Amino acid sequence: MLRLDLLSGVGREAARTYEVRIVPTTLLFDGEGRIVLRETGLPDAERFRARVTELTAQTP
Repeated sequence: MLRLDLLSGVGREAARTYEVRIVPTTLLFDGEGRIVLRETGLPDAERFRARVTELTAQTP
């Protein structure tokens, strides 16, 4: 897990790159760097865990 401060240079750059408009925004990436889950506001922990489990099961 990585948490970025959007007031830092890196945070502002990441927000522009991934089009973050609302805080908080949760992004989940697959092993190839593609966004596979995007949630704004408070994240749905169960949905997040299910997606991580799904991705883990797909890893050879």
